[in-house]
Amino acid sequence: MSRDAYHHFARTPEAGAPLVFTFHGTGGDEHQFTGLVQQILPAAGIVSPRGDVSEHGANRFFRRTGEGVYDMADLALRTKKMADFIRAHKTENPGTPIYGLGYSNGANILAAVLFEAPDLFDRAVLMHPLIPWTPAPNAALAGRKILITAGRRDPICPLPLTEKLAAYLEGEGASVDLALHDGGHEVRQPEIDAIAAFLADQG
Repeated sequence: MSRDAYHHFARTPEAGAPLVFTFHGTGGDEHQFTGLVQQILPAAGIVSPRGDVSEHGANRFFRRTGEGVYDMADLALRTKKMADFIRAHKTENPGTPIYGLGYSNGANILAAVLFEAPDLFDRAVLMHPLIPWTPAPNAALAGRKILITAGRRDPICPLPLTEKLAAYLEGEGASVDLALHDGGHEVRQPEIDAIAAFLADQG
C-alpha cells in the first residue's frame, strides 16, 4: 500500500496546522529533522520516510554510480514511488497545507517529486540540493513557494548548479527564495533561521 511504502515516522497535525514531509540526507534516517519541525511548527503533523536504498549501509532515496552521478532510471522509479507515498498521506489529510523539507539526498528526491508532481506541495525547502540535469518544463510549478539553502563553498553541491536550479524554478513561475551561507555542505544557524521564517510564514 502506498502510504506504507516506506518505513516512516508519522504524527497527525492539529486542526489548521500543516503536514510536513521531511527527507533525510545520505546516512540519515526518519528522525533527522523531526525535532527541527517540532521546534518551528509545534502543531504540525510530520511524515518522515526512511530511504530504502542502501549505499554501503547508508540510507538513501535513490541509487548513484558516483558522487553527483545519478542512476536516472532508478531515480525515475523511486520518484514515482515517493510521489505515490506522499499522495496517499495527503489524501488522508484533506484541506491540510502540505510542506516538504529535504537535505542533500533528501532535497534531491523532494526536488524530483516537485518536478513531476508540483501539486503535492504548497511549499518546499530544498537544503543543499544537487540537480545535475535540466528538468522538463512544468507550468504547474507556478505559484509554489520554494526555499533553497546552500553553502557558497559547498564541494558536493556547487553554487552554479544551485543558482541554475533556482533560475529554472523561477522560470516556471515558482516563488523562490535563496538563502546562502559562506560555508560548505554543513547546515548553519542562519540557514535554520531562514527555514524557520519560511515555514512559519502565513503569507
